[in-house]
Amino acid sequence: MRLTEFHQLIREEFGQMRGDALLIDHVLLNLGGKTAAQAIEDGREPREVWRELCIEFDVPPLRR
Repeated sequence: MRLTEFHQLIREEFGQMRGDALLIDHVLLNLGGKTAAQAIEDGREPREVWRELCIEFDVPPLRR
């Protein structure tokens, strides 16, 4: 998954404002206690970060 696709999925699922906030404020424990933005910056694949966000926020499997 490209980073642009990741950001598009975030906006579509959570909206622009909430999605932006989630990227920098919400800590993902399964990714080492980092935010989504930190995890990607540290080299995690956007697909992996997207999956973790989906799990944490109960995004239906069809939209994952």
